[in-house]
Amino acid sequence: MKQLVVGVVMDHIATIKPYKDSTFAMLLEAQARGYLLRHITLDGLFMQDDTPMATCHPLTVEDKTDAWYTLGDAQTLPLTQMDVILMRKDPPFDMEYIYATYFLEHAHQRGVLVVNHPQALRDANEKLYTTWFPQCCPPLLVSRQADQIKAFVQQHEKTVIKPLGGMGGASIFQLQATDSNLNVILETLTHNGTRYAMIQRYIPEITQGDKRILLIDGQAVPYALARLPAEGEFRGNIAAGGTGVGQALSPRDRWICEQLGPTLKAKGLMFVGIDVIGDYLTEINVTSPTCIRELDRQFTLNIGAQLMDCIQQTVSAR
Repeated sequence: MKQLVVGVVMDHIATIKPYKDSTFAMLLEAQARGYLLRHITLDGLFMQDDTPMATCHPLTVEDKTDAWYTLGDAQTLPLTQMDVILMRKDPPFDMEYIYATYFLEHAHQRGVLVVNHPQALRDANEKLYTTWFPQCCPPLLVSRQADQIKAFVQQHEKTVIKPLGGMGGASIFQLQATDSNLNVILETLTHNGTRYAMIQRYIPEITQGDKRILLIDGQAVPYALARLPAEGEFRGNIAAGGTGVGQALSPRDRWICEQLGPTLKAKGLMFVGIDVIGDYLTEINVTSPTCIRELDRQFTLNIGAQLMDCIQQTVSAR
């Protein structure tokens, strides 16, 4: 079997929490298979004429909470010297991120497997992409016009509003028509009507958890991590203080995954984390989905191995 060279574009590995970091789980599995790892930060990517390049470091990892990585001396290489590149840079999804996907798309067109596909990363806004699957979603509105949003709130009485580019539960508000802060919330989230926001009907089942479900090449991992809101909080995000409790997928969860799976696979979205509250899809996370390590621990899984199996099969088929 070929010894794959795997580049990983990520925030610096020194900044992660290895006990919970999904990228770290992927790297541990890749290294266990004898793959050669190359660590790349966003500022290390560049184009030289028409050649995508990277300043990178050989990387070794160890499953510890201290001294969990070793970086070798810097190397400057064409991205085409790598077999696989994992695009795991955390948001913000800004223009710098988009520029990086253009570099990676050059590599993809030259035969490098990029996970996830660079064009799909640009196409699939993690909030807005849900609208391609309306049968799975709660009633929602994407707008920057205050009168439209207020009418939606009046219709549904209790709603949730969030920016299209947020992550980790940041800047998510619960809205009701009687809320005295309604105007200022709308002004803040839409930047006085200059930026779009998504507003969804409130789903009361949030008290039972905001379920993160992972899909690999369109196939669902059979367990979800239900992120339960902290006391006095309506957001289930772990970053907002939520607690993760594993559970088997429900029939509705599986049905939602079946609706999404073929499209995700066709677009080259090999590793995706969807969010489901109650019976409804609320987000499709494609940039750097998390929760591998939590699910691995609770159910004795090796999700990183499932992903690497898929990567190995894809590379071998080329």
